[in-house]
Amino acid sequence: MADTVALNKISSNKAFGGELTKYSFKSAALGGLDANFNLYLPPSTSKPGKFPVLVYLAGLTCTEDNGAQKGSFLGVASSQGIAILFPDTSPRGAGIDGEDADWDFGTGAGFYLNATNPKYSKHYNMQTHIILELPQVIEAAGSPLHVSSPAPLRTMGGHGALTLYLASKTKQYRSASAFAPISNPTKCPWGEKAFKGYLQGGLEEAKHQYDATELVARSTDPIHILIDYGTGDNFYKQGQLLPENFLKAAREAGHDEFQVRVRSQEGYDHSYYFISTFASDHIHFHANFLKA
Repeated sequence: MADTVALNKISSNKAFGGELTKYSFKSAALGGLDANFNLYLPPSTSKPGKFPVLVYLAGLTCTEDNGAQKGSFLGVASSQGIAILFPDTSPRGAGIDGEDADWDFGTGAGFYLNATNPKYSKHYNMQTHIILELPQVIEAAGSPLHVSSPAPLRTMGGHGALTLYLASKTKQYRSASAFAPISNPTKCPWGEKAFKGYLQGGLEEAKHQYDATELVARSTDPIHILIDYGTGDNFYKQGQLLPENFLKAAREAGHDEFQVRVRSQEGYDHSYYFISTFASDHIHFHANFLKA
């Protein structure tokens, strides 16, 4: 599949000595729709080999641009010699009735799953797009990245980062971190709405693959997770995030502070001001495992 995909360069900007480039291609995983992504490559060095890569999965309503433009990741990634891949958050232009009716479902809210409801299953396959298709397409294009070796994820609204990391049967990723994640989505309104819409089996199907709290409760292998959330986050106050549920399940499963760290940040909200404040912490966290 990947070796026949035409990768179209849309734009390129120099940043912190490296290059941020936007690409587009026809995505088989998303039903033949155009898919965009941004890729940041740090400055080249004389040291041979490929760059380790982080995958930044943005949250509800976002595109491939939000994290790249507002997250304050590029400078520290450049200094650490780490590349960052910024995918989109959903298919675009599927033409499915109702997919643009709400901001928290459909376009801009793909939830990083593979839909099993026939209404959405042709296009809403963000899980396959992220873990299989994008690495194959980038590798086939000859990019200097370790896309086929373990790489960590990070995200705002970090449901996708946590679930793709914890559910990976191949241990594809070395670590995961998240800003203000939807930590127990089968127990909150956002998750209930998404799972009942995208999945034929609804909440019961979601528990086995797409709920980070359920997944960490069953995890027996060593894991490496960092989570930050703000106590001033209105979505946290409304019970959409539930980080305490995740932390409780992790501790009961035997994962200590070295394996799972959940930090409450006093007064911070659900914005890129929050993300940019702690972006450096998260890059350095992943660097520990990428460079090990």
